[in-house]
Amino acid sequence: MSMDKAIIHGKEHRKQYRGAKAVDKTCRNHGGCPHCESGRLHKYLRQMPAQDKEAVQDLMAFKERYKEE
Repeated sequence: MSMDKAIIHGKEHRKQYRGAKAVDKTCRNHGGCPHCESGRLHKYLRQMPAQDKEAVQDLMAFKERYKEE
């Protein structure tokens, strides 16, 4: 049964995305938005030496600039 038929006949049981997930697809599971990514990597960023932290911050700043263009 195709997805269209399932929706018409009421067989589709998936929940709609809510909150930020409905607005931006990068904010979904394993997403790349800066807020979600920093939350997911928090444990590893705390354990890094200071030099490596600076490199990661530079990379994140580069990603933001590239995303805006």
